[in-house]
Amino acid sequence: MTVEVPGTTSAWRRTTAAVLTVVLPLAVIGLVTVRLGSSASAGRAAGGGAAARLDTTGHFLLATAVVLAVCRAGGLLARRLGQPAVIGEMCAGLALGPSLLGRISPDAVRHLFTESSQPLLDGLAQLGLVLFMFGVGQELAGIRLRGAVTRSLLVSQASLLVPCACGVAVAPLLWHSYAGQNGSPVVFVLFLGCALSITAFPVLARILSDLGIIRTEPGRLSLFVAAVGDGGSWLLLAALLAGARGGDVGAFLLNAAGVATLVAAFLGPVRRLLARRPGLGGEEQDGPARWAVLVAAIAATSTLTAALGVHQLIGALLVGLAWPVRDRGAREVATRLTEWAKSVLLPFFFFEFGLHTDLTALDWGGSTVMALLGLFLLATVSKTVGSALCAWLTGMSPRAACTVGVLLNTRGLTELVVIQTGYQAGIIGARMLGVLTLVALGTTATTSLLLRLLDRGPLARQEDAARGAEDAGSDPVRALAGHGASLAER
Repeated sequence: MTVEVPGTTSAWRRTTAAVLTVVLPLAVIGLVTVRLGSSASAGRAAGGGAAARLDTTGHFLLATAVVLAVCRAGGLLARRLGQPAVIGEMCAGLALGPSLLGRISPDAVRHLFTESSQPLLDGLAQLGLVLFMFGVGQELAGIRLRGAVTRSLLVSQASLLVPCACGVAVAPLLWHSYAGQNGSPVVFVLFLGCALSITAFPVLARILSDLGIIRTEPGRLSLFVAAVGDGGSWLLLAALLAGARGGDVGAFLLNAAGVATLVAAFLGPVRRLLARRPGLGGEEQDGPARWAVLVAAIAATSTLTAALGVHQLIGALLVGLAWPVRDRGAREVATRLTEWAKSVLLPFFFFEFGLHTDLTALDWGGSTVMALLGLFLLATVSKTVGSALCAWLTGMSPRAACTVGVLLNTRGLTELVVIQTGYQAGIIGARMLGVLTLVALGTTATTSLLLRLLDRGPLARQEDAARGAEDAGSDPVRALAGHGASLAER
């Protein structure tokens, strides 16, 4: 008798299984329901009898299956192309909306994602967002600064302030054409600077892990810089949202005092109280119950910050900052919850974002193309050069400094959250939403490409030659071994 060892299944068999049991059933479901919807519409138009149709629950479940399957496929395709999975998921969300599927078959979009099911899908998207921000808070709380304190702080400020200043400098030229209904000149200008200064901390961490450089000097420094920069950007965004809402000055000051008290409470007493409870992780069988309590705490705090006039994501971020990171059990509960949210719930945010973003509706005239190219180049150059120059001036090698600059140009998901928040608040209009969406996709996609160029460029060859000469002067055998290993890697 032949026993098949688990894990030895060939790639073609796994692919065949996925096609036969996932892709093919989804295609049949989608084809039949779309045809039924078209027949029902034609029957109603002709005054005919009622046709078979799905109820709200049926449409919701169908939309759930389609969104998860398409985003998963997009993530796998992106990884095959050497890109982070989040790039493929973002593009998949856009493809399900009016930018692609709505352009090809508007009836399919209307039938797959009916008006009655969209509030349910939006609820999943918002829950995924707050759990994602909780995970960001956990990552920020876990960052520890080791050595080179001055360099780390200077690079973090350069990564935040240089692109922010560049965005502020060009924003007055764009305000008249790209601002939203609540986008006063000051708020719009500062928001654009904030949007260009963002680094997607979770996407950056995933890229570093995939490349195996998370514990190197550029990896550690870029993580710390992204953490500090994201914290500053979110604080600025919270202030801008409060300014966009306007209202009575006294009420604004009262809400600001309430938010400051809440932040001080979570970063002080609440954090210390949770740190003194080593059993937060609980036993293995208590995991789901701990999840429920944690999700309830995140939702309640998010509601409180929203009631105080600050975006609900800030509340989730505060819970993430306060939740213990050194307790193994608590850390495991938080990690499992955020990983599940990223895999199952965040695709609905990408879908909702794509459903309300029509890139084909943009006026692709000369002014829009110039704005897109200009902001893309400005975002890339200001973030990369500003961070790299500061890192080099504070003692890093040219290659390591350029690596830090390229890594910090990763915007991804965090940028989408920020620009959608600004769009919903009326700070930017639909045209700027589309332009900044493409900037976020472009800057994140070029990160892997630029890292490969750095690895094969003249800076890499110069450092390898210098290292080889240094090794040759001290230990010829080790120098030859290192040179052979370098050739083998290439």
